[in-house]
Amino acid sequence: MAKSNYTQSDLMLFGALGDLAQRKLFPALYQLDRSGLLDQGSRILAIARDSIDTGELRRLLDKKLREYIKPEECDEVLLRRFLQRVDYLYLDFTDADGYQSLNSWRGAPDSNLIVYLAAPPSMYGVIARNLRAANCCSSKTRVVVEKPIGHDLASSQVINDELGEVYRENQLFRIDHYLGKETVQNLIALRFANNLFASQWDQNHISHVEITVAESVGIEGRWGYFDKAGQIRDMIQNHLLQLLCLIAMDPPSDLSADSIRDEKVKVLKALREITPDLMESHVVRGQYTAGTSNGKPVPGYLEEEGANKGSATETFVALKAEIENWRWSGVPFYIRTGKRLPEKLSQIIIHFKPAPHYIFDPDQKHLANNKLIIRLQPDEGMSLKILTKDQGLDKGMRLRQGPLELTFSETFDTDRIPDAYERLLWEVMKGNQYLFVRRDEVEHAWRWVDQVIANWNDSGESPKRYAAGTWGPVAAIAMITRDGRSWYEDA
Repeated sequence: MAKSNYTQSDLMLFGALGDLAQRKLFPALYQLDRSGLLDQGSRILAIARDSIDTGELRRLLDKKLREYIKPEECDEVLLRRFLQRVDYLYLDFTDADGYQSLNSWRGAPDSNLIVYLAAPPSMYGVIARNLRAANCCSSKTRVVVEKPIGHDLASSQVINDELGEVYRENQLFRIDHYLGKETVQNLIALRFANNLFASQWDQNHISHVEITVAESVGIEGRWGYFDKAGQIRDMIQNHLLQLLCLIAMDPPSDLSADSIRDEKVKVLKALREITPDLMESHVVRGQYTAGTSNGKPVPGYLEEEGANKGSATETFVALKAEIENWRWSGVPFYIRTGKRLPEKLSQIIIHFKPAPHYIFDPDQKHLANNKLIIRLQPDEGMSLKILTKDQGLDKGMRLRQGPLELTFSETFDTDRIPDAYERLLWEVMKGNQYLFVRRDEVEHAWRWVDQVIANWNDSGESPKRYAAGTWGPVAAIAMITRDGRSWYEDA
């Protein structure tokens, strides 16, 4: 087992009994410990508003970790050691006096401290101010903030202002777990370490780009949150716009956090505003009705438990985004995301333009453009679709399209690809911000999304219906068909 090279850091996890902490954060911390990346002296304080004690928490974590970690990765000795790192504190987040007990647990006030806010965003400012009042923070404190950062631009500014009163920007780590995926990070290597792609990455060589993040599940008991947010706030404002930025940004001067984030902000600022007259041709929103998922009947959105029968919240969004700069002028980015789609899938497809002069069988001309497929899930990897001659004496110069395949788990002979939260927590411990979102990124993304939402509200139109288990409303197909193209699975 590798020995940790990193300084000791204690972690205070607010919202430690929530789904995110139990399903993602504690398993990620266990895996870091298992890999030897947690310093021997690092401790974890689980903070929540339930009246339990440390023993009860450890028993709960033991059960949850065995549920979310593969059996072959669950080492009994390491699991016991990890659980001994974890203490529990009952705390009403609004009770300023209660924060004094944090100092008793912490010990040295100037030690390295990570504060993870897996709590409702409305609590971020309250927690930050109470930590400051209790003298729990120092210049070494790093604060991890979960999405959503607000409900719109104005509310995001309030949250960021509250955090900014207590912490400097270089102490804030706004997390978007998509940025921790191995494939997303490989976008930077693919684009800027390989001139084969770097020299072709512009409007002269790329015809269009597809970004799809599909979920086969429905609301999963999150009705209260989701119905207020909708798919555009829940997925596009953060995850999908971050992917768009990494695809479209210009080369950064180096790999420092601000160099990368400066280039992403330029992309967000160059996004063409989707004005009311463009809504019909550039935006489709949908809401799923009853249908079939994985061979089983499932209810529609308005039939889910606790549903508001009159809700006009969208569960599907398709957008045609355009970037008004020299690199991407005339190249549409087709973005779509939705719930109750046929499969769980996240992928980016770069469609390259065909050769200017085609000399092969005219009936096969539709094959004559290369595609780079970047898979984020379920199997992370990349595939380049190229044309070769079909084999056989009777084939002549018939063409065949086939993949040059790179599946990370197979190519790199690794048992497992680290979860995104493992990577992100590790980078927080090292103090690296390049995989985290800066305040101006959040605000420019909200500006673009807010104007789409405002247009929806002004139009008064209801979301278009689509049956669960399909790829969304027919209008989403029509949107791309009008441009003489099709979504990848329909091609």
